Amino acid sequence: MTVGSLQLLANLVRENGDVLLLTWRTQVRSLPSASHLDTPTLNDHIPDLLKELAEALETNPRQTIPEALAEASPAAHGLQRLKDAFDIEEVVAEYNIMRGCIHDLATEHDITLQGRPFHVINRIFDNAIGQAVQTYAAQQALEVKERREEYLSFVAHDLRTPLFAISLTGRSLEKSLSGQVLGPDSQRVLQSLRRNVQQLQDLIGRVLEENTHLLEVIGVKVERRRFDLWPLVESLLDDLETIAAQSATKLVNRVPVDLVVFADARLLRRAFQNLIGNAIQFSPGGEVIVGAQAAAGHGIVECWVSDNGQGIAAEMIEKVFDKGESGGEAGAGSGLGLGLAIVKTFIEAHDGSITLHSVLGEGSKFYFTLPVQARPDA
Repeated sequence: MTVGSLQLLANLVRENGDVLLLTWRTQVRSLPSASHLDTPTLNDHIPDLLKELAEALETNPRQTIPEALAEASPAAHGLQRLKDAFDIEEVVAEYNIMRGCIHDLATEHDITLQGRPFHVINRIFDNAIGQAVQTYAAQQALEVKERREEYLSFVAHDLRTPLFAISLTGRSLEKSLSGQVLGPDSQRVLQSLRRNVQQLQDLIGRVLEENTHLLEVIGVKVERRRFDLWPLVESLLDDLETIAAQSATKLVNRVPVDLVVFADARLLRRAFQNLIGNAIQFSPGGEVIVGAQAAAGHGIVECWVSDNGQGIAAEMIEKVFDKGESGGEAGAGSGLGLGLAIVKTFIEAHDGSITLHSVLGEGSKFYFTLPVQARPDA
């Protein structure tokens, strides 16, 4: 093929860009992940790829693959397709579909794709596939790593509540046995319990410290279903009764027995657990109330956890949901931060919101909302 023929093919690609894209989109929409995408999202980097092909045909048809890699096409396509939930096979397929469209265009105009034009087309598309797949895979691996570390952080925080209960039980046992003469076996058991609880507390503390920066979660997986809220809250209060009893705090369930929510029960339980655990901690000798009601006409359920404890200083109210911030009396560093950041993450993942009303010395009330059914576009 002559240089003039290369220029002819370049001109055809430019002049027929819209037709190529339309033909390409028609075929690509048969891919499961592409069927619902609008035109701008589906096009993404492909128009730029056609420009790149035309320029390569007319300006540097003898460029080698290593030279092309050094110039590297934009890698945005791989990132976009990860967001669009494509799998790697679909990413490769859509490039090969466009490669086929280029071949069909050449055939329609009696251009034989042999030698140099064949080399240029394959170099451009193979390079684009390599860049997109590399970017896709690298970003996917990064997200998997972040989710794994994020999950470890959440689990470590959730372990604090049962570990705290074990610690309280151990201290109560030691207190009840004070003044008694214990045999060596009993002493060894109590020492081992105390030592292992402390080791676990230190380990959890290190995990939480190392992972708090991952609390800005992207895409917490929410598996919603309809279920009665009262049994979930009642079960949770029963689990926390041991901790509440140690500080003489009363737990009250005021959730209507017939109230149904549409949520991820696992995440919702963890959100309530963190809120109630904090309320118990700052309300010794007081009362913690868990309530909820359907907001008529708004399509949401309002939930709350209130206490009559220490309250939170006014200057801390806007900060308590930030990672690493603390609540408690006058913001005295008592350690609310990670738990409330987790609660906010889970509630927002449900398309809800969370707010706080608190008066120092009078108590606090956390409100959050949940949808009563799936959104039409969910």
